[in-house]
Amino acid sequence: MIGPFRENDLILFTGDSITDCNRNRRDPESLGLGYVGSIASQLWMQFPELDLQIRNTGISGDRTCDLLRRWESDCIRLKPNWVSILIGVNNTWRKYDSEDPTDEAVFESELRNLLNQVREKTEAKLILCTPFLLNTTPAISAMREDLNPKIEIIRKLAGEFNAVLIDFEAVFNAAEEHAPPEYWAEDGVHPTTVGHCLMAETWMDSVADEKC
Repeated sequence: MIGPFRENDLILFTGDSITDCNRNRRDPESLGLGYVGSIASQLWMQFPELDLQIRNTGISGDRTCDLLRRWESDCIRLKPNWVSILIGVNNTWRKYDSEDPTDEAVFESELRNLLNQVREKTEAKLILCTPFLLNTTPAISAMREDLNPKIEIIRKLAGEFNAVLIDFEAVFNAAEEHAPPEYWAEDGVHPTTVGHCLMAETWMDSVADEKC
């Protein structure tokens, strides 16, 4: 064992478009063009002897309900050793673009269901990432009233399930003090290349030194 990882560990990343990031869904080894690929490169460079396996099952547009529908095939049956979940921004977004909100109680119930299945059906360590919005426009900033309670639910469940918490929301809030929000995510939601680099660095800093 090196750091928190063991030989042949399977690290699964899942979530929405930020995780998907144009991966080839016909190729199970495709990791996309974002933070997942950056993390994979760093892990393979740091731990070549471990032969770490990394998978990405993120799908653009997904909400917690969508993850639930595919959870057996996209997570459980893969028997991962680590499960990193970034979900929630579309639960908020659909309220504003489709009048299809996700109540906070529903969001918590669906996310709890996902986490319970991982805990009961696998031996994986959980990693929960907070969704985020950057203040690119007043319309995007206004969505925080819906997203912020969901972020608090994620933080609460991370403690309850002894998950590693990756607080991307806090990291991007701090980053906005050093460069305009558009520098990190042009539309306030989808990170730029440097935004994905920041995510990868944050993930690595939080997980690579985890004591398991």
